[in-house]
Amino acid sequence: MWCQRLLQTLRPVSTSRQTGLLFDVDGVLLRGGAVIPAAQRAFQKLLDRNDNFRFPIVFVTNAGNCHRHHKAQQLSHLLNIQKVMSMEQLRQNHPQLDMVDHNRRPTLPVSSCNRPSVDKIWSPEAQQLELTVFSVFQSSSLPTLPKIEVIILFGEPVRWETNLQLLVDVLLTNGSPGCEHTQVSSGHLPVLACNMDLTWMAEAPSPRFGHGMFLLCLESVYRKLTGQDLQYQALLGKPSLLTYQYAEHLLRLQNHNHTLTTIYAVGDNLMTDIYGANLYNRYLAQQSAMETSSKLFAKAAGSQLTMAEELVSTASQCHSILVCTGVYNPHSILSSDQSSSITETELHGHRDLVLEPDLVAPNHVVEDVEAAVDLVLQQEAL
Repeated sequence: MWCQRLLQTLRPVSTSRQTGLLFDVDGVLLRGGAVIPAAQRAFQKLLDRNDNFRFPIVFVTNAGNCHRHHKAQQLSHLLNIQKVMSMEQLRQNHPQLDMVDHNRRPTLPVSSCNRPSVDKIWSPEAQQLELTVFSVFQSSSLPTLPKIEVIILFGEPVRWETNLQLLVDVLLTNGSPGCEHTQVSSGHLPVLACNMDLTWMAEAPSPRFGHGMFLLCLESVYRKLTGQDLQYQALLGKPSLLTYQYAEHLLRLQNHNHTLTTIYAVGDNLMTDIYGANLYNRYLAQQSAMETSSKLFAKAAGSQLTMAEELVSTASQCHSILVCTGVYNPHSILSSDQSSSITETELHGHRDLVLEPDLVAPNHVVEDVEAAVDLVLQQEAL
């Protein structure tokens, strides 16, 4: 299955628990490369007297600007915890976690990210495409390249105009960017997009453009040129249902394969973290109609993919906790403008997300991640 970044703690959990924690990274734990002070205090509170974590913990982020093992090392250092395990390390201990059917992968996907972290997908031909297309981008002709079968968008690029041109060339030539554009009659190459965040929080005082903004540009350019909407085979990462199913799967592994009852999801973005956690909570509440509801929730999250058998959810509820250290700022002009409805000021999610106000209403709003941990400890009577 596809998701963006799922990292889990390698430090053992003290005992089997019925509660698991999901943490966003940017705007919750970090601002760019700097740790939010409350994050270090929060994680110290999550340790017991034996220096083990009280709960299973998974970090879930849409960011795609570095490899997972680098992100794991960064979090270990900045949060002052012994080890955060990347998916690569996790697969070494649990090979069954590699749930992708490698034989069914397309031969040459294209990513809008500088260097995707899914190394097995990035083939030698894709390496040639990256090095060759950009070097002769202004040339009158492009070298002969293998036909591109699918476009996978991992994260916002550095050179937006170059990547937009390349993606449009691929879409309007049905995978042969060295040829002339053809008129689009119906349909185009499959497009999968990870990370729908319109904005994210770095060191700057105001949010920065995210991959969702790049997708918005691509959609606008495609519609302007063709008169048709760009269609996605799937939208993945938060707030997609698959991401939370996989996150729960990792929590259970940390919990010695014991079932979890309650999941707390901490984030700073209404349209990704809170929407996704509430969507998952709604899904958990309707487990009796598993097959039907699975399709409905996949549609609500803009995805045509359905749940894998390995990702059957067993938790009973997922509580969303919104922090005020990132994208969401209760003191901003938009958030404090009571004359504007929430749909006008805060709900800037992706075009294909079903806009439901109850999905962006957090169960709790707290100042920072330390207050979120205090809340969890209080709720769990620890």
